[in-house]
Amino acid sequence: MESVGSLIGSPWIYAVVALSVLLDVFLPVLPSGVLVITAATAAAAGTATDAPDILVLTLCAATASVLGDLVAYRLAWRGGARLDRAIARSRRLKSAQERLGAALARGGGALVVLARFAPAGRAVVSLGAGAARHRARDFLPWSALAGLSWAAYSVALGYFGAHWLGATWLATAVSVGALFAAGAGAGYLMRRRPHPSEAS
Repeated sequence: MESVGSLIGSPWIYAVVALSVLLDVFLPVLPSGVLVITAATAAAAGTATDAPDILVLTLCAATASVLGDLVAYRLAWRGGARLDRAIARSRRLKSAQERLGAALARGGGALVVLARFAPAGRAVVSLGAGAARHRARDFLPWSALAGLSWAAYSVALGYFGAHWLGATWLATAVSVGALFAAGAGAGYLMRRRPHPSEAS
């Protein structure tokens, strides 16, 4: 962990985490989860003066996640006919939009939470909710729950992984593997969820 100590041990880590999490709704290739886990691993090994605070790190990642969702939602809301045509051309986006609409109409947004863990699922759901012009009051509470769940899970992986395996790159690698496994599981469950027309 010494090789990244200068960043992890400075207040700038919160800004870097926030920026990475906020932007990965548009650029899913950004390693925001890896960064959160690495910071949490360092927090488990460091002192109060040279390591991130676990609670602040969790709230920072969760808040950035919700803000990123909101930005994507509003951009999609204003996207107009061009975005509607783009979604119509993508079977995946169209299906996700329909499933999200049905979930929100039933008053259940578990799909929003599940999508936060799936690769690119956050982008699909946030853009889909905005493009379909679902009410913000239906979408944002679930986005907040999704962001907090994802942030807490990622921080817990890094923190407890370091306690169990030591503050080493092995602990970080195992924790990142667990995050990817959760993402793969979430993606599988999203594909397995029945379409509303199939549930009857």
